[in-house]
Amino acid sequence: MSGPIEARAERLFAQGLEWHRQGALGEALAAYEQALQLQPGYAEVLHHIGILAYQTGDYATAEQFQYAALEIDGGAVAVWNALGNVLKACGRHEAALAAYAQALAIDQEYTDAHYNCGNTLLALGRHEEALAGYDRALALDPGLVQAWNNRAVALQQLGLLAEALASIDAVLGLQPGHAEAHNNRGNLLMRQRRKEAALESFERALACRPDYADALVNRARALDEMGRFDAALESLDAALKLQPEHAEAHNNRGNLLLRLRRHEAALDSFARALACRPDYADAYVNRAKLFKDLGRLDAAQADLEHAIGLDPELAAAHWNLGLLALLRGRLAQGWQGNEWRWKVDQLMQDGELQRFEQPLWLGEQDPAGKTILLWAEQGLGDTIQMARYAGLLAARGAGVILEVQPALMGLLSGSLTGSQSSFTARVLARGEALPDFDFHCPMMSLPLAFGTELATIPAAPSYLRAAPERIAQWNTLLGPAARVRAGLAWSGNPDHTNDHHRSIAFAEFAQALTPACEFVSLQKEVRASDATALAAGAVRDFGAQLHDFGDTAALCAVMDVVVTVDTSIAHLAGALGKPVWILLPYAPDWRWLLERGDSPWYPGARLVRQGYGEDWSAVLARVRADLDALAGGPR
Repeated sequence: MSGPIEARAERLFAQGLEWHRQGALGEALAAYEQALQLQPGYAEVLHHIGILAYQTGDYATAEQFQYAALEIDGGAVAVWNALGNVLKACGRHEAALAAYAQALAIDQEYTDAHYNCGNTLLALGRHEEALAGYDRALALDPGLVQAWNNRAVALQQLGLLAEALASIDAVLGLQPGHAEAHNNRGNLLMRQRRKEAALESFERALACRPDYADALVNRARALDEMGRFDAALESLDAALKLQPEHAEAHNNRGNLLLRLRRHEAALDSFARALACRPDYADAYVNRAKLFKDLGRLDAAQADLEHAIGLDPELAAAHWNLGLLALLRGRLAQGWQGNEWRWKVDQLMQDGELQRFEQPLWLGEQDPAGKTILLWAEQGLGDTIQMARYAGLLAARGAGVILEVQPALMGLLSGSLTGSQSSFTARVLARGEALPDFDFHCPMMSLPLAFGTELATIPAAPSYLRAAPERIAQWNTLLGPAARVRAGLAWSGNPDHTNDHHRSIAFAEFAQALTPACEFVSLQKEVRASDATALAAGAVRDFGAQLHDFGDTAALCAVMDVVVTVDTSIAHLAGALGKPVWILLPYAPDWRWLLERGDSPWYPGARLVRQGYGEDWSAVLARVRADLDALAGGPR
């Protein structure tokens, strides 16, 4: 039976708990301290003083009081759990895990310890173990909302997006107004490229919590990817009004301004991001992209190397350093850096490298007598560009299989098989059943496998061919040519990350048109925004008759010249050996190198580059003048 001193200490402790619950932390601490003065060995009071210190960020005091409580009662499971939380907050994750293990040794069904174990393992990147911790906590308490939410984060990190979405939906089933869950749901949908649905989730998060800066930042990312740049900028500015030191918002604002070519403003945003977080490696990577666009390549390289110094495993930094080396013509270094693309989320096609049991071939093994699968991994133009390596591989004694986009199936099978080909490759459309093979190689890794340098780029005058019967059909449909016949392509894939720089609205592109030439559209798809201007002009449009790249190749073949932006048509015309004029933005893709007016990849190509600060008008004026000259003067 407790005496009067103990009873008074208990009353003070109870009063302290009530103030603590109400958030009156000063009053709570005073009551706890008075109780402790009356009863110095009161373990539960020591424990709660430790909790209060933890909540106010005084981790040293928190740790001291939790250990003091354990000296009195080493079997107190809640104290071991609280100690684990303190150690985790100090970054001492392994010690935290040991404290949670002590708690669970005392009580295997202590839900909070399983949950906190999951959180610590998540922070360590041990995602499968974190998932197991959350599952054990939820088996004990299925209504533990935050465990469902964090479980979704672990699943997302494991690439199990559908399961992660189901876990988030469980959160929202329990608590429909959970702002963090709506925000996380939006992030998952962005990973699945469901931008409109993601935007809706971010909007719901903000409806639950209007001052949720992270949701505003994520909302801006969705709007940016949807091409709604002004709205994205407004969302980022709103986030920064709430949290002026939000480094990610400054960084993302810099990325957006870079896409809008507002270079000085972008530079300022990256500087602010780095002032908020000097070790922000991603911001260095993004500022390097800005420096590259400005032609400040040494500064870009320095930023990328600094980012790698901060985070040696930062895939985006290694990959961009590789692309920068390729742009500068340093191909050996560039191909090595390009292999980091598989670790960059935005390019990773889930499970691509893992879908084959056969080993990867990067040139180390002798291919003679082996069958090697070459598979398309990126865009149509990339596949066309790299198809040249199939013949080199066959010349080394390998059997060659190509797995390509269905739109290229007819063109490549007609070019790489049959009597007119120097070798025979088997060409399959993506999705068809694959035959047996010994090795596989993603097509953008072929230059690495062959050790390609500038002087050794396999650049035959042509290595693809259009079907003669299709060429004859186009000649009949077009009729005799009274003037120089020019094929045109002014826009590429609208989903390409650099589309707004490399594509040109047709109304603007029409500045290059001259009466001296006959113009034919080589585009299968015409954007709605271009349709009216195209219909009103003098360009013949056969988009409905272009069923695949075999049709487009044959139409290219009957042109005298092809004029195109940097899209798959540029590669197609180059591979067919047609004279092709490729219109390039000031900051070009790596494969076009710097300054030169020709391409080592395509002998028939002429590169027409924007100057610094130029819009497309100057480029198009040069093209028009050159078309007039080709046609023998304006008419």
